Amino acid sequence: MATAGTMESGDIMIQLAPSDHPGLDIHLQSSVAFQFGDQIREVIRETLMGLGITKAEVYATDKGALDCTIRARTTAAAVRATGNDVWSE
Repeated sequence: MATAGTMESGDIMIQLAPSDHPGLDIHLQSSVAFQFGDQIREVIRETLMGLGITKAEVYATDKGALDCTIRARTTAAAVRATGNDVWSE
């Protein structure tokens, strides 16, 4: 399992784990999930798909992160999980 982010206000902790079944299974904990849960899940999904990750368990604990932070934390967790440094390309 790879992790990125913190539990601080304005951040999000993303944990990625391998999955036995196809697809991205996103588990979200957030106090604003009712209002923004679909958007948070979509940003995570788009980011991972853009990195070529199509099969994973994702655990996200949101503390009010903006989309740019969600993308950054998701990318960092993906790099740590796969070893594929997307920033060097």
